[in-house]
Amino acid sequence: MKNENTGKIRRRFFKDSPLEIRWILYDVGNSAFTLLASAIIPIYFSSIATSGGLTDADATSLWGYSASIVTLIVAILGPILGTFSDYRGFKRPLFFLAATLGILGCLSLSVPMPYVAFLVVYIFAKIFYSVSLIFYDSMLGDITTLEKADDISSKGYAFGYIGSCLPFLVSVALVVLSGLEAGITMPIAFGINALWWLGFTIPLFLSYRQRHSVPRRPKAVRDNFRRLFSVFSKKHNLVNRKGILLYLVAFFFYIDGVYTIIDMATSFGTALGFDSTQLLLALLVTQVIAFPAALVYGKLAKRIPNDLLIFIGILAYTGIAIFAIFMNQVWQFWLLACVVGLFQGGIQALSRSYFAKIVPEEESGCLFGILDIFGKGASFLGTFLSGLVIDLTGNINMGVIPIACLFAIGIVAFLFSCKENRAFLATRKTFDDKKRQEDREKCGE
Repeated sequence: MKNENTGKIRRRFFKDSPLEIRWILYDVGNSAFTLLASAIIPIYFSSIATSGGLTDADATSLWGYSASIVTLIVAILGPILGTFSDYRGFKRPLFFLAATLGILGCLSLSVPMPYVAFLVVYIFAKIFYSVSLIFYDSMLGDITTLEKADDISSKGYAFGYIGSCLPFLVSVALVVLSGLEAGITMPIAFGINALWWLGFTIPLFLSYRQRHSVPRRPKAVRDNFRRLFSVFSKKHNLVNRKGILLYLVAFFFYIDGVYTIIDMATSFGTALGFDSTQLLLALLVTQVIAFPAALVYGKLAKRIPNDLLIFIGILAYTGIAIFAIFMNQVWQFWLLACVVGLFQGGIQALSRSYFAKIVPEEESGCLFGILDIFGKGASFLGTFLSGLVIDLTGNINMGVIPIACLFAIGIVAFLFSCKENRAFLATRKTFDDKKRQEDREKCGE
């Protein structure tokens, strides 16, 4: 009787399956490294680099080069490994290998080392963190139904935002409030974040089973590259080829604007006179607001088409960029931080689930790897254009103009992709829930 009552309580308050919950929790784990890498590691690297003889400008430049190296390597590895993961039984071990190497890289940062060695280890950790996300995102079609994809994807981002705050706050407390030397506290912070990431990785690894795949062939390596390079050719017979291509173009432009705003926020804050503590607080405010906002996006997607919600998010970001052109007060920066929090998680989560809906499940690893190229390529273009305009005009506010233009192009491209993909989704059959339940029972869920 007790077990029966417990089951009823679980079904009442946790409507998601155990596998869906474990998938969501991986976002909680890896997001700790994301926040650490965006807020604390750059400051720490700058301190050890300047202690090693570099100027602040040289340290900043070297850090920027490291980001470019990560982007380039992941853009090459992502689609290749993603295509391999589509073979039956490959996705689970490849995911765990990438996540484990990323975790070991994060843990290795706790070992005292010169700034050059630190940068190499960080690049290693960031590469495998990024690759693990390609496998993770492509799992969405395996772990849930099309009907729940928006909700589950949104929960992943939402709980990732709020869950990452705990190890982040502990790390900040160790470094800022304890008064101890960074050489003592930073290794502890890296260890905490690595263990946090590992703790939320193991449950997904143990429970995930690949349900959609392509059969292995004798010459797997040659076949892998053939599939990758011919994925959009007419010979490949890819379902919804035109809709996928149009969406990739739209995604490139609008996600470019999103990533550029994230990357340039610190520079804008510095120009407005924010100190490092204020920047960290603004970042935390964005994370906290993004948590309920992403959940609301997921719930709205049950009643409103997710392409319409993505469109609203792009419009909102266009407004944010236009407002930032005229921003010159600190309170305006805080206002934008709050508004960004309202839309950041939603647009990223629904973009992920939307793509999962319009691609064949058995090709998801390959296509999510290609999607990652468009995202990584976007992060190059936006920051480059913004920096170029700032250099030419000498005005940081003018650097937001190209970002607004990118969103405008993204809106037009997205409207064209919506027309094609709505026609495809209207004819696509929904998943057979009974068959999925049988599959889950076979996998011991």
